[in-house]
Amino acid sequence: MVFSFDLLLEALLFGVLLGCFYAAVSIGLSVSFGLLDVPHVAHPAVMVLGSYFTYVLASYGLDPIVAGIVLMPAFFVLGILIYRFYYETFEKRGSEAGVRGLAFFFGLAFIIEVGLILGFGVDQRTVHAAYIGSSLSFGDYRLPYRMLVAFGVALVLTFALTVYLSKTFTGRAIKAVAQDEPALRLMGANPVAVKQWAFGIATGVSALAGAMLIIVGPVEPAMDRVYIGRTFCVVVLAGLGSMTGTLAAGLILGIAESIVLMMLGASWAPAVAFGLLLVVLGIRPQGLFGR
Repeated sequence: MVFSFDLLLEALLFGVLLGCFYAAVSIGLSVSFGLLDVPHVAHPAVMVLGSYFTYVLASYGLDPIVAGIVLMPAFFVLGILIYRFYYETFEKRGSEAGVRGLAFFFGLAFIIEVGLILGFGVDQRTVHAAYIGSSLSFGDYRLPYRMLVAFGVALVLTFALTVYLSKTFTGRAIKAVAQDEPALRLMGANPVAVKQWAFGIATGVSALAGAMLIIVGPVEPAMDRVYIGRTFCVVVLAGLGSMTGTLAAGLILGIAESIVLMMLGASWAPAVAFGLLLVVLGIRPQGLFGR
């Protein structure tokens, strides 16, 4: 192992960009799992589905970022339908909803993966844009534009969701629904409708996250397995439901992975997320930024 300050600085710079990408792909899960207590293990699969639809739209000449934004309303509706089915079939029936719902979302992830294999095959898919494959020179360092795009998207999503959840009645209702449903009803809000709306937002954000995923690198139907541990690590590390915490936790994970990659090699990098998850659950179960 050879250590130098230049390599460390490069690892830190890349870790910041990687961490913002992790925050961008995790922020939807922060809403669905962190705020709603829905065991949405199919979140990465829905994100990969967004990547493939981005690929389809990009094949007609649409910019991948624009394609992700265009897909958000359709995925919002998809999220509403998924939650309604989950509520009527599992959550409405009582205390075992969590366990049964977990099986439901695992099944949903499997269906999405199989559907993508049947529709697109197992080959990797990529998109093309002017900022993909080029870099910004920063002294002796080169910062990939595709990672800078993910950096910008993470900041915008974090700011937008933070403002929405704290400044609007519906946003405050989303934050309150998992804490005290009877009190929310007294305020004139329907908890089921609030959860349905919030899950739609989480799924809509996943469409844009999927666009970021295919911008950063090639995608394949089984790629959700790569991100399920990382996304849950970011959400738990942040403290369930914290938007700014999700950004900070993504940065922590990205920098930690980048440093481990530099010092120990690529084979150790995937273990960082699970290692951080175990440490945080053991020391601070409510997360670094949770109450």
